[in-house]
Amino acid sequence: MKRKEERRLTPLELEIMQVLWERGAGTVGEVQPHLRGELAYTTVQTMLNVLWRKKKVKRVREGRAFRYEPAVSRERASGSALRDLVSRMFGGSSEALLMAMVDSRQISAEELARLAEKVNRAQEAQGSGIKAQGSRPRE
Repeated sequence: MKRKEERRLTPLELEIMQVLWERGAGTVGEVQPHLRGELAYTTVQTMLNVLWRKKKVKRVREGRAFRYEPAVSRERASGSALRDLVSRMFGGSSEALLMAMVDSRQISAEELARLAEKVNRAQEAQGSGIKAQGSRPRE
């Protein structure tokens, strides 16, 4: 369990990753001004090193500094965070997550209908891909 917790992004780590995802690779001095609040240079440096140890960023020496860039995509990180949230808060049930969103008015009936349509289209696309790979030729 400890190992999974070490891979989770803290709020500050996520904020730093957001800067890197949006602006691209950067040194500590380039990332620091885009973070909320008055964070010390050494704090940002420490957090980037933590992200490097967690394998969330890569770094390349540039003179006396390092240039950091994301090693994971925003999509992969958000998927991982969402799986963790569903597991910890909703016992692994994505339906329970959606119902909580409905109950707390985080998602409307219209948004749910749009999502249902997207799910249906994705399932149809997967189904047609499976049929195309089958051994029976289409007529």
